Amino acid sequence: MRCGREPWSGSVRDYQLLIFDWDGTLVDSIGRIVAAMHMAADACELPRCTDEQVRGIIGLGLPEAIRCLYPNMQSAVLAQHVRKSYSENYLALESEPSPLFHGVAEGLEAFRVEGYRLAVATGKGRHGLQRVLADRGWLDYFDCSRCADETASKPDPLMLHEILAQSGVAASQALMVGDSSFDLLMAHRAGMDCVAVGYGAQSLQALRKCQPTLAIECFTELRAWLGQRAPNQSVEVVVHGG
Repeated sequence: MRCGREPWSGSVRDYQLLIFDWDGTLVDSIGRIVAAMHMAADACELPRCTDEQVRGIIGLGLPEAIRCLYPNMQSAVLAQHVRKSYSENYLALESEPSPLFHGVAEGLEAFRVEGYRLAVATGKGRHGLQRVLADRGWLDYFDCSRCADETASKPDPLMLHEILAQSGVAASQALMVGDSSFDLLMAHRAGMDCVAVGYGAQSLQALRKCQPTLAIECFTELRAWLGQRAPNQSVEVVVHGG
């Protein structure tokens, strides 16, 4: 994996809140998402989409993703069958939780120690996020989170607005980190800086079109970039539980 060669594309603000996408940003689950969608297509006797097409919808809520992959699907019953089959197959594939990407565990812990607030904004459903957080003993790890089935799906900025409101942090003091164009567009629409990660669902070549503040190939590069904060800058210190 190439690390440390991507030039910084923006200056570091005094961020207080770091908001992360889940799949493809913190957790290496892209292959399982693609496989589960292929299995759902087979089970519902639908033509398989290409791997690239499935990767291109990762980040959306599941109903929105299926509509993008199968825009001519008219049957609500069939769409429900696809959602159910996908969820069941993904859950089976996740019997052993997908691993964190290199540097994520150490980086998140360092951010907590440094006083950043941490949040998750994900296309996963609430039940799925709670399951994976519980598997890692992280139910109290993040200050707040929003899932696609309890608010508007990306790239609508509503979930970011809700996270900001709950955290009491201005958009100018928050940073969105994600691996899809939906993450970056959502951040722009919320008036927020964003980081594109090139090791997840979409390539940096594609993500650069969304004009991210920073583009990285390794999670550790985010920690290095944030470490450039001037000595007189600080973040609010928050006591985290769990």
